[in-house]
Amino acid sequence: MSTINVNTAQVERAISELLNKGEDLTAPMKSIGEEMINRTQQRFRDKEAPDGTPWAANSPVTQKRKGHGRVLEGESNELSKQFSYSAASDSVEWGSLMVYAAMQNFGGTKAEFPHLWGDIPAREFIGLSDDDEDEVLAILADHLNL
Repeated sequence: MSTINVNTAQVERAISELLNKGEDLTAPMKSIGEEMINRTQQRFRDKEAPDGTPWAANSPVTQKRKGHGRVLEGESNELSKQFSYSAASDSVEWGSLMVYAAMQNFGGTKAEFPHLWGDIPAREFIGLSDDDEDEVLAILADHLNL
């Protein structure tokens, strides 16, 4: 699984404060993991990156190969379904289980990866938007109020 660190100052500060109080954050980290998977799957429905940027359209070559122009959709749409998360007391990681997910998220060129039939533009789906960060902080705040 490829890793993208999304440590924002505000989230990191909230987590540090809770950990310094001796809090076990496993439960809220699980909630955050579930929420981030839901939001990642929503990005596939919206066809946009965490920052709201629309994904690049498929090239004519890709459209011809696939028989349609739907971006990041194969026969089974597995890329949009195969996500998981791992939660601990001080962190949560989420991402795709598919081997080619990193290439789809970050993009790549035929020069770098000769096995490709052409360049693949980055179509980011893993990440943390401002709205996602607000939700993470809300989940942590709810934990404080228990």
